[in-house]
Amino acid sequence: MQQNKYGYRFSVDALLLASFVERPAVKKVADFGAGSGIIGLLLAGRCPGAKIFLIELQESLARLAEENIVLNQLQKRVEVIRTDIKALSPDNTFDLVVSNPPYRRLKSGMINPRDEKAIARHEILLPLEDLIRGAAALLKHHGRFCIIHLPERLAEVTAVMKNNDLEIKRLRCVHSRAASDASMLLIEAIKGGRTGMKIERPLIIYNDDGSYTDEMMEYYGSN
Repeated sequence: MQQNKYGYRFSVDALLLASFVERPAVKKVADFGAGSGIIGLLLAGRCPGAKIFLIELQESLARLAEENIVLNQLQKRVEVIRTDIKALSPDNTFDLVVSNPPYRRLKSGMINPRDEKAIARHEILLPLEDLIRGAAALLKHHGRFCIIHLPERLAEVTAVMKNNDLEIKRLRCVHSRAASDASMLLIEAIKGGRTGMKIERPLIIYNDDGSYTDEMMEYYGSN
């Protein structure tokens, strides 16, 4: 995978989200804010029959994603669409939408001076409401939306999803270590789904000695 040396670079979050996605047969997948394409490319390997669309607004990242598609010889199944998510037309044909979105509200925390990183981390161009509305517009009935987000924004995420006919069905808390509070949430919602959420066992990234847990090692080995 190629990445920009000084711009936005993907982290373990991308691997966690790709591994969280369950794999019933899917034919059409969108990755919102795809960056250099890591999540979509991982899903291409995990879902061999799927056509995957990498939606990315930033030109520099979209070019990288195109290069990575060629590097992985996936030109027949993976396509980059350089556009603003807010400009997407309703489609209602996608089986799955995934996103590792900007986590921070515009006025929260320090904004990175590099535009590429700032846009990826703060809701400068993609507020949460627009992200979720865009996913709902693409998904077919009972299509799935999988994201990774901050625990402190769960109530907000839940409310916006409900307003867009998305019901959270699976939730998994991610902890750096077993004794630490959750640092991230993995969330799966179903369009038009019934009320009822499964909270899965916690995902622990590191052992006490700083090494990866067995589960994390399995993720790295299978992707």
